[in-house]
Amino acid sequence: MVIGIILSLVLLTCIAYKGLSVILFAPVCALLAAITAGWPLMPAYTEVFMVRGVIYVKNFFPVFLLGAVFGKVMEDSGCARSIARFFAEKLGTRYAVVAVALSTAVLTYGGVSMFVVPFAVYPFAYILFKDGGIPRRLIPGAISIGSFTFSMTAMPGSPQIQNMIPSNYFGTTLFAAPVFGICGAIIIAVTNIVWIVWRQRTLMAKGEGFGQLDHRALTNFDDGVGDVHPYLAMVPLLVVLIGNIVLTWVIRGWDPYFTGWDKSVLDVPVASLAARYKGMANTTIPGVATNWALIIALVAAIITAILISWKQFSARKNLQACLNAGAIGSLLAIMNTASEVGYGNVVSSLPGFTVVKDAMMAIDFGTPLVSEALVINVLAGITGSASGGMSIALEAMGQQYLEWGARVGIGPELLHRVAAMASGGFDSFPHNGAIITLMAICGMTHKESYPDCGMCSVIVPFVTTFFLVFVWTILGLKS
Repeated sequence: MVIGIILSLVLLTCIAYKGLSVILFAPVCALLAAITAGWPLMPAYTEVFMVRGVIYVKNFFPVFLLGAVFGKVMEDSGCARSIARFFAEKLGTRYAVVAVALSTAVLTYGGVSMFVVPFAVYPFAYILFKDGGIPRRLIPGAISIGSFTFSMTAMPGSPQIQNMIPSNYFGTTLFAAPVFGICGAIIIAVTNIVWIVWRQRTLMAKGEGFGQLDHRALTNFDDGVGDVHPYLAMVPLLVVLIGNIVLTWVIRGWDPYFTGWDKSVLDVPVASLAARYKGMANTTIPGVATNWALIIALVAAIITAILISWKQFSARKNLQACLNAGAIGSLLAIMNTASEVGYGNVVSSLPGFTVVKDAMMAIDFGTPLVSEALVINVLAGITGSASGGMSIALEAMGQQYLEWGARVGIGPELLHRVAAMASGGFDSFPHNGAIITLMAICGMTHKESYPDCGMCSVIVPFVTTFFLVFVWTILGLKS
């Protein structure tokens, strides 16, 4: 039975690496595992795979949808370009790597989808690297520093889905374990910048220059319409961050004097749907506060970005196309991840998975953090997806980690932050969709640029997460 699970995982990994649709083949891999366990196929597909996949869509589709639309609005309005231009002009060619990393980090932490950020930043990175004679093959690594690492998973309050998912399993907010997260963000950012700068100087000392020109980078770089001022362009990002903080406090309630929204607002939907959808019966205000806060903040940010850029959208006549493209783009992302979650739930329901789970839970060290970080890294690497791997792990073992943490005095906040950071390690293996997209945008091959991408988005985050876990364990810190 365990062999069947391993075979299905290997097959799913190969499928993802070859670029075949996970939406189509994840159920095939799940049913392969079910066959080896003697399960009937159709119930495994319709009652486990589909049910859990749909529940995932119910929980996270609004965030995927609004995040994709917000990112597209920021891109097509020129706001993202304006922010990238600001950092490029302030830091110049001498600090091109820092400029690229900072601009991508600001956009990602501000709520722009990490899949959208490279499109906005690459033209500026291209010009900076070209003018400075910096090897072009380092551009993907520089972009990955800000997009795929600390701003996505470590920074408290990040609105990216990788920081959102743990809140649904641990009842936490996006600001969980701020000290652990900030320490991780500093270590990852500084180490990555030191690495990429060292690589730049080493390659240039050997006589390597910018390399072959890529005229695609200047296509639509400046269409003559003009962009909003960079300070104004940053306002929608602040709306997401500040709005999320305030709304979480307003909805959830963070002190004895303000207890949040009246729980009676849930009475009508819970009463009418509980009989058909059992999960609704246990819905509470704290349980939905994080989702609601981020949804409202993203809606406000989208409206703000449109109003700020109304002149640009009117001149380009592209608002309708922008909104449609953002909405359509979100469907592929949510369905890919939901399919991986459905696959994980079929596998985790099989008797053979008990053996695997017991082996993972046996990784003790007196804390659940080591086991949690390892399991999520491995599953994220197998699926090539931070959100998919983390969702599979937490669906199968999240409750056990909560119970284990309670026994040893580790709160759900720290479990949340470690889970988020662990998802941003092995996920960036070569078959990761974001990595493949980034290489295509930059016109580079894996052979040319992946060694630096791998160091910045795999090795450094992985080592940092485990380093901090061991430090927290040795010092006896619980949050």
